[in-house]
Order: sequence, then C-alpha cells, then structure tokens
Amino acid sequence: MTRLLRPDWPAPANVHAVCSTRLGGCSVGPFASLNLGGHVGDDPAKVAQNRRQYQQAAAMPGAPIWLNQVHGVTVATLTHNSQSGITADAAISRQPDIVATVMTADCLPLLLCDITGTQVAAVHAGWRGLCDGIIEATLRTFTPGAVVLAYLGPAISQAAFEVGTEVRDAFIKHDPLAAKAFIAGKAGKYHADLYQLARQRLTACGVSQVYGGDYCTYQHSELFFSYRRDGQTGRMASSIWLS
Repeated sequence: MTRLLRPDWPAPANVHAVCSTRLGGCSVGPFASLNLGGHVGDDPAKVAQNRRQYQQAAAMPGAPIWLNQVHGVTVATLTHNSQSGITADAAISRQPDIVATVMTADCLPLLLCDITGTQVAAVHAGWRGLCDGIIEATLRTFTPGAVVLAYLGPAISQAAFEVGTEVRDAFIKHDPLAAKAFIAGKAGKYHADLYQLARQRLTACGVSQVYGGDYCTYQHSELFFSYRRDGQTGRMASSIWLS
C-alpha cells in the first residue's frame, strides 16, 4: 500500500498537502519501491506507474507539475497551462487544482501556504539553494503582507549531514546566527542542521508558524530514499494544492 505523510499543521481547509515515502510502488532494486524520479536511472514505465499511484493515493485533482530542479533560486508561477519540465526549484500557485511539487532524497522540501488559503508553494532546498535564498525568493512571490505557514518535510538530519568548512562559511557570511546550526565534527568537518537553517531563514522573513522537521531520510531507511546513504536511489515528492 502506498504510504503517504500528511503534514500536521493548521492550514486552511482548502489547502491540501502530502509527502510521499518510498513505500507502495512498483520499482525494484535501489529504487524500491515508490520512486517518483524519472532522472535517476529507473525504468520509465515503472516511474510513470508510481506517479499515477502517488496521484491516486493522495486524491489529487490532476497530475503534479514536476520541475527540473537544479539547486537554484528560480521560482515558477504555475497556471493551468503549465507543464512538467519547468527548470525551477520552487513553484507557487494561486489557482485551484494545480499540484505544485518538488522531489527530494535528503534535501529539504518546504510546503508553504497563506492563512487565507489563496496561495501555496512547494520548495526544494538543498544546502546550496537554501544558502543562496530559495526560501526568500519564494516568499517574495507571495502577496505582500500575507501571513504564511510553513511545513518542513522529510530531510537529512544534522547527525547524518556532514559538510565541509566552506558550507558553514557560506551560511555564516549571509547570517552570523547560522553558526548555531553547525556542530563541529572530525577535522575540517561540521554537521549541518538543514531544519534549523531553514527556520532561521523563515523567521528572518517574518514566518513564525513553522511545523514539521521531524524525520531523517538518512536514518529512516525503511521509509525514505537517501542519496547520501545509498548513492543510486529513488526520489520522494512533496506536493501542495488548492481546492
């Protein structure tokens, strides 16, 4: 059975959000079983079937809009004419029945909505995009003055995410408070807390209602794909839409 995660957050009733796990698909080997990524070497027919199962299990109003993610800061504004393949790392929608979606396998997926239920966004935040401002870029596309809720989907935890000094330095250059999100490891290495870094950026943008951040894709191998753990692996999806 397809296992999905539903965000525990006080979103308006017309905002629908879901995160997939690796469970409930037809892919095999390193992609077992609900791989939703078509760019990782899996059988395209199996990926297509998995995507149909994901859409059906989540009771989506239509097929998700799949992005071509490049660890950048481009935000796509989706309409009913939008098609999959847009090069962007976040997508916002203000129209009903458009499923904004990002894929991850350790990177942080964020789902955003405003408290009036008029706009939603999905964000792919690996450390590069997070550092370069993908959260800020996405929030700038919301209506000025909007009160925004954020949900942090499954990502790699601090305990499992070792990075070099250059990553820590890049974040601290943007904001000295980012130092609090790093713990020293072995020589020249640090453990980075993507969840805390995202919360810092959201707080700085005036977003105080932040939920989620409870999972580790690396450690929970039975539930999640993890690129850092396995190398060749599948992808999960995080989706949000308005009804």
